[in-house]
Amino acid sequence: MPELLHIEGTVEHILFRNEENGYVVLELDADGKPVTVTGELGDVDEGECLSLQGEYVAHPRFGEQFRVESCERRLPNTADSIRRYLSSGVIRGIGKVLAGKIVDTFGTRTLEIMENEPMRLMEVRGMTQRKCEQVASEARHIFALRGVITYFEGYGIKSRYAMRAFRIWGDKCRDVIESNPYLLCNEEVGMSFRNVEGYAQDLHIPRDSHYRIGAGILHILRHNLTLGHSCLPLDRLAETASAFLEVNESAFYEGYHAELEEETIVEFHKGEREFVYLREYYEAERYITDRIGVMRDFGVRDSHDYAAQIAEAEQSSGITYAELQKQAIQAALSGGMLILTGGPGTGKTTTLNAIISCFEKQKARVMIAAPTGRAAKRVSDLTGYEAKTIHRLLEVQFDAAGQQKFSHNEENPLACDVLVVDEMSMVDVLLFSHLLRALRLGCRMILVGDSDQLPSVGAGNLLRHLIDSGCMPVIALKEIFRQAQQSCIITNAHRIVHGEMPDLTRKDSDFFFFHRTEFQDVADLLLDLVCRRLPQAPAYRFSPTRDIQVICPSRRGVLGVVELNTALQARLNPPAADKAQVKSPLYTFREGDKVMQTKNNYDITWTKDDENGQGIFNGDIGHIRTVNRRRGEAVIDFEGRITTYPLTMLEQLELAYAITVHKSQGSEFEAVIIPLLGKFEKLSYRNLLYTAVTRARRLLILIGTPQKVQQMVENNRRTNRYSCLKYMLECSMHPEVQDEMDGLFA
Repeated sequence: MPELLHIEGTVEHILFRNEENGYVVLELDADGKPVTVTGELGDVDEGECLSLQGEYVAHPRFGEQFRVESCERRLPNTADSIRRYLSSGVIRGIGKVLAGKIVDTFGTRTLEIMENEPMRLMEVRGMTQRKCEQVASEARHIFALRGVITYFEGYGIKSRYAMRAFRIWGDKCRDVIESNPYLLCNEEVGMSFRNVEGYAQDLHIPRDSHYRIGAGILHILRHNLTLGHSCLPLDRLAETASAFLEVNESAFYEGYHAELEEETIVEFHKGEREFVYLREYYEAERYITDRIGVMRDFGVRDSHDYAAQIAEAEQSSGITYAELQKQAIQAALSGGMLILTGGPGTGKTTTLNAIISCFEKQKARVMIAAPTGRAAKRVSDLTGYEAKTIHRLLEVQFDAAGQQKFSHNEENPLACDVLVVDEMSMVDVLLFSHLLRALRLGCRMILVGDSDQLPSVGAGNLLRHLIDSGCMPVIALKEIFRQAQQSCIITNAHRIVHGEMPDLTRKDSDFFFFHRTEFQDVADLLLDLVCRRLPQAPAYRFSPTRDIQVICPSRRGVLGVVELNTALQARLNPPAADKAQVKSPLYTFREGDKVMQTKNNYDITWTKDDENGQGIFNGDIGHIRTVNRRRGEAVIDFEGRITTYPLTMLEQLELAYAITVHKSQGSEFEAVIIPLLGKFEKLSYRNLLYTAVTRARRLLILIGTPQKVQQMVENNRRTNRYSCLKYMLECSMHPEVQDEMDGLFA
């Protein structure tokens, strides 16, 4: 890390400000020299005096800039700087003219008087009592916020967290946080537990404090959501938390019971074992159970035989449906719920098209949704019907506290008679519960997915639990149709899912295997295939960024996502004088890079042709059009949806020349290359390989050893995820057990 430099000066102009996270680009007058300064400087305004530590960075377009690591701020202390400060609009109701009058009246004591004796502003010529009270109220707010930011900066807490805390607790913010610093960990503020720990130690908060233990429990439960667990067994939580927090079991349980009383967590009894949920996730699994029970008991029940309509659909499409396909169409038309599952080439899309066609002939209103933008586009292309992401269908919005809400819910249901959800293996329990809340009681629901694929990135193993619980009809298509049998990608995918070795010997189809035993040899071949051979091959002419996708089992190592992304970027989009770039903790992003969003961002806006929308979601892939360091933003094209990202939000992106198997779910690419070499034992299992292989549309290339492929095929370990949903669903179908279950949670 380079040695930090120190500069001081007065803020001349604010060039860019992000109100949410406090990121600012400004021009500083440092002893007569203009310096462009960037960093999280909060509510800094023109006229303020700053003492900064940081480093100079060279930008190919905007030249030298000073990137701030730490900042001390002093209010302006000369009449001219105070006049400029007040004229900047920092205090609502004071413009240039009034700022001049106030400074002419009070001189260098202006800010001191505004903070401590604000009603003296009545001495200013033309200031009415009402205007004075308005300005005094605004000034109190500004000085209070500034005091909070300055206080937290003294403990190394970034201004973004101070600003969020101030929005929640206002003038009492400091007192509230000092009494319980772990409130900074709540979702509205968003500071990490580990970062709060240092501040709490400075305040001498005891290690066995209920506040600390409660926050630690929430931290562990939230972390395990990212691993797919919607809950944890109490015994395992107690062991993990006691070790993590370095407290004894007695102290853990005291903090645990205090958290139960606060109702932030829920204890649920499954047989002889207790499971602990964050309340939101318990309510999601419970709602799914209850709502499916209501749909099963009071939903559509139609005994009509739809053979004639199915025959008509066959005639109009020119397709003869297999027996299982006919059963699926009949079940969809006559019942309120259906799960349609099956591997590639088994006719899911053909069956779904027939179902939608029959419903439309009945004048039913059909809506189609998928969990990601790429998955929605894919089902739209395959069926010819418009499909939306689930978030877009539900119309995500935010309340005053910035928390996610959906416009469509029990009070404002979706205007549809039939809802089709594709790629159900990717849907987590929280999102599915919101979707169910938006359905009218009489709405039919058809869930489509491949249960052999990886479960969702979010918490739960929803599709598998819905199928295994027997809570609704399931039709599993198994026959591979003749046309699909011509594809080695499809036939080998089915061999993999049935525990058989794929055919690695064919050299005349769409599935190729290159035997390599050294890591560098695999990397070299992969780079050559992506950057030269496939783009230049007359049979393919693939674009290395639009058509080819490298998919890796692991993030780490020579053949992991991070190193391959760096190597591919160096070949496909090297640095150049005319390409602006910006550093993030993991990558250097530059104009032209292929990138992926790594978390759901519901409030970022986008435009596509004449359409405006909101939300870029985990797994969406795009390209960086421009990087503007002076304005502190980058323009990114997510397959036609044009968005503007503050540069501080680039931490939500990763390079996407190579992606993990988990991130590839719901997508399909013209060509897929998969490196398979190394240990990554926790990721060497069958349905991970199956999911990766089924992402390829026209070409699939494996590089590695047959032994590694065999190891993955033979390992049928299913991802173990803690969830009580299957148990809840099973209990709901047996009334004698339901009454007992209703009493088994706190």
